[in-house]
Amino acid sequence: MIVGNRNRLAPLRTMKPIFLPLLLLTSGLSVRGVGQESLVNFSHLEHLTERIPFARDTVSIVHVYANYPDYQWVDAKESGPEGIACVDDAARAAVVYLRHYELTKDVRSLSQAKDLLKFVLNMQADDGEFYNFIHADHSINKDGKTSFKSFGWWASRAVWCMALGYRVLPSVDSAFAMRLQQGVEKSLPHVEKLLAKYGTYQTMQGYRVPQWLLYESGADATTELLFGLNEYYAATQDKKVKRLIEKLADGIMAMQDGDIKTFPYGLCRSWQTIWHMWGNGQTQALAQAGKMLKNKKMINSAEREAKGWYSRLLIQGFLKEMDVAAPGQKLEYEQIAYAMRPMIVGLIRLYEATGKAEYLKMAGRAGSWFFGNNVAHEQMYDPVTGRCYDGIRDSVTINKNSGAESTIEALHALVEVERYPVAMKLLNYRRTRGGESASSLYAVFENSQGDELTLVLDLKKSKVVVLEGEKSKKYGGGK
Repeated sequence: MIVGNRNRLAPLRTMKPIFLPLLLLTSGLSVRGVGQESLVNFSHLEHLTERIPFARDTVSIVHVYANYPDYQWVDAKESGPEGIACVDDAARAAVVYLRHYELTKDVRSLSQAKDLLKFVLNMQADDGEFYNFIHADHSINKDGKTSFKSFGWWASRAVWCMALGYRVLPSVDSAFAMRLQQGVEKSLPHVEKLLAKYGTYQTMQGYRVPQWLLYESGADATTELLFGLNEYYAATQDKKVKRLIEKLADGIMAMQDGDIKTFPYGLCRSWQTIWHMWGNGQTQALAQAGKMLKNKKMINSAEREAKGWYSRLLIQGFLKEMDVAAPGQKLEYEQIAYAMRPMIVGLIRLYEATGKAEYLKMAGRAGSWFFGNNVAHEQMYDPVTGRCYDGIRDSVTINKNSGAESTIEALHALVEVERYPVAMKLLNYRRTRGGESASSLYAVFENSQGDELTLVLDLKKSKVVVLEGEKSKKYGGGK
């Protein structure tokens, strides 16, 4: 969302340190493969979900907030009266359920996805744009600044889930898949309108700013639209969709500056001169598109961000946001699940595009944020309940509320991480020390058994190195 979703964290409260070892999984968790238990637990997401009559149909919605200690539903009111549920959350939940179904053939996930997709379809206007929120009486909020009919954040997520559904569902429900295709097709003219400004730039504080993305330079929102176009092209091989992907990707790549040695180290700006960690899915979108289209430029751009910027965040600590034109004004907090998923899944997609195992290991290192490897040393996701806390406000303060966004984003990350044992094994590692020299930045991570891993940003050779075992123990910090 433009405003509400960007600040969707309820009041923060403290908690005592806990850590649940990954071995302590219960039989109540969903299962990925015979005899293999999963960290992915949909219980809390299902608690947030309600089936309702809506637009002459029966659909599922996801309630926006659930607050500690009883985790009952709470309406959204941050940007005026918003409502009880929105396309933003329903679409992202549908994506997670669809991916879970695709990977596990879990029929319950299939059913949940379809009911959420019905809600999304019924929030689309005849012109292809989307409303976002519904009120408690199940009427559509048509006037709120986080809900008005438009083609932006919530429409991008809607296109994403509809396109993924169209790719995944034809073999199980061809009629419903066709409804999803029609929804995507109604949206495509709005993408074409963006490209009327293709090749047009502004200069802001010395940085080149493309004008053909959502909100003119909204690379963050555009990546979620690109996820949908990637899925739709994978399903259709439509050349006009390929052209849309390539031109939007050009705009996203134009928001990238610096390299592994030069500030701002290959990061992709989110909007104008601002970078923020939440929702910044450029690596994920470009790696996915680059692999699918066999486009090395896109893959190289994704690698440039991962090597130069993600490595620094993993070694030196996460940030909330920064203005690259005034980097001294960067903010460290709040840190949220929606900041972690783009990095984690982006690194996995980059591994899939390149075959380079260091990206899987970086993804596992990033995923350990959910299990205590964070500045507050607190476990943020609980596999027993399926809850993910809403954020870290400072080094000692945790928001124990667990709303839709944090729950969905955590589940999304874990559904993808669980496919790769190389990443999974690193979820229990914690940072123990680190440092820097003229030639490198590094951080050392250990698990409870004393196994060690060192992540090194080698500035001499312009590469990221992951050292394990004896190689890690022998590393001298590049001195």
